Amino acid sequence: MTAQVDHLVVMAASLDQGVQWCEATLGITPGPGGEHPLMGTHNRLFSIAGPAFPRAYFEIIAIQPGVTPARPPGKHRWFDMDDPVLQSRLSGEGPQLIHFVASVPGVVSAVKALAAQGLDRGAVVQASRQTASALLSWRITVRDDGQRLFYGGLPTLIQWGRASEDPARAAHPLDTMQASGVTLEALRVSHPRPEKLQAGYDAIGLVGVTLAQGAPSLVATLQTPRGRVQLESKGI
Repeated sequence: MTAQVDHLVVMAASLDQGVQWCEATLGITPGPGGEHPLMGTHNRLFSIAGPAFPRAYFEIIAIQPGVTPARPPGKHRWFDMDDPVLQSRLSGEGPQLIHFVASVPGVVSAVKALAAQGLDRGAVVQASRQTASALLSWRITVRDDGQRLFYGGLPTLIQWGRASEDPARAAHPLDTMQASGVTLEALRVSHPRPEKLQAGYDAIGLVGVTLAQGAPSLVATLQTPRGRVQLESKGI
């Protein structure tokens, strides 16, 4: 099994704020995204694919105002988006890098591999959103409590397409994205217990992510129209 970085996740208090942050920080306007009725969220996307991360894109996501998630009551949104502490920090400090998602060829097998290491990545949930040209479908891990784990250092897992679909033929957001002028050069994760995270990375065959001991943080290094930019989660 080999897992690779699929996308970075930046959360914003509102999608408009996320767009403004992207323009000011990275020097581009993000491309279109869509709505996620299951979670009551919406997003904007753009490619960050490059030599180091050939299938990577960037997601700016926010809770969609006035929309009730279709997810059953008591089950939280993905990426800790219902966490009041996280929401408060975003309201005070603006959009933040909070997480990353890794694609795998078999998400059920990957979940089992993590469980064997004592890591509960959550249930595999079927999700979809409508695009201008097609319906994007994917299977993604979401815990009932919505937690990211390890301050976002353990990736959420995704397999594009439906359960019955050949992964090699499944539609991916990058299929319709143009080059954005932004590329991901490096992704570094630090945590006080890197050995536990490393066991998880090894279990799913995650490649391309540097892991070190230290205060919890994700650090993404991007080449942008504004030069090299580092985004840090700083333990959020």
